[in-house]
Amino acid sequence: MLPRRATRTVHKGPVPIGSGHPIAVQTMTTTHTDDVPRTVAQIRELEALGCEIIRVAVPDRAAAEAIAAIRPQIHIPLVADIHFSHRLALAAIEAGADAIRINPGNLQKPEYVREVVLAAKARGIPIRIGVNSGSVRPRDGLQVAAAEGDLVPLMVERTLDYVHQFEDLGFRDIVLSLKASDVLATVDAYRAVAARCDYPLHLGVTAAGPPGVGTIKSAIALGILLAEGIGDTIRVSLTGPPHREVEVAYEILAALGLRERRRPEIISCPTCGRCEIDLSALVEQVATALKGAPPTLRIAVMGCIVNGPGEAADADIGIAGGKGVAWLFRRGKLIREVPADRLAEELAAEIAELSTPGSRKGDVQ
Repeated sequence: MLPRRATRTVHKGPVPIGSGHPIAVQTMTTTHTDDVPRTVAQIRELEALGCEIIRVAVPDRAAAEAIAAIRPQIHIPLVADIHFSHRLALAAIEAGADAIRINPGNLQKPEYVREVVLAAKARGIPIRIGVNSGSVRPRDGLQVAAAEGDLVPLMVERTLDYVHQFEDLGFRDIVLSLKASDVLATVDAYRAVAARCDYPLHLGVTAAGPPGVGTIKSAIALGILLAEGIGDTIRVSLTGPPHREVEVAYEILAALGLRERRRPEIISCPTCGRCEIDLSALVEQVATALKGAPPTLRIAVMGCIVNGPGEAADADIGIAGGKGVAWLFRRGKLIREVPADRLAEELAAEIAELSTPGSRKGDVQ
């Protein structure tokens, strides 16, 4: 792990973004923004999962005006996502957005950019300059121009051109993002812009895909950059409900030691011909038993004695499977042998005891 890249600090509401602060987790709502009750309900669910910044789509005037009704009902900063129309950006600012995101790929007229920047400056809110590989190339209506050369230099130059426009207006409350659907292009773009400015960076892979492949692509791209000290806030883009994005974001940060875990960790083996217990079913039962348990709990569920005792040594509770039995460990110490048909029950009991405040075993809290 390299040290965090030094950046200036930008505040989105009460949340500071920059190298001197924890890497903030954010996501985007999937509701129609003008459906205020559903949007507020979804944001509150995401708040409970640890989401720290929320972004909402603003495709029309109704969505922009809805921000005024949504903002007082939530507890985290709200970012208005703007494309094409500077008037929607102005309306979102007027409605009380804590920040806005605009895209240099589709908001290009200098006079429109100037209006938006000056309005944000007057309100004291930041702007994210959000470049995507899918919108950075010139287009005529829906027809996109053929790519000429590498997209990465185009993304970087378009971003920095926008930055210079903002700076000429005396505006520096800026966060940058340069997202591609390709992992290596994403990494290269962020590395390049990180070397040329000190603005905080919002990391993400755009249009990453469904949860399986999208999680992999995001973990690789964000993992590389974060390990290099690059990145100040992250959004994991997945096709599906936004709670998955928040959960994956925290898993990535926890794996790198950059944020504390939000839920208990299960260590389990992939199984092989040595395994003589139904490990897959047992892991599912353990996951159920862990709901509501302290996030610091670490449970090792291993199919045999090859790696089982070693993994158990680093876990609060561990099992190593055998033929019809398993050995139960507590913080590396073997405590008893358990018949296979009682494993789920015994593990659930151990988890419950460790999760109980004041328990003699409950010092994981």
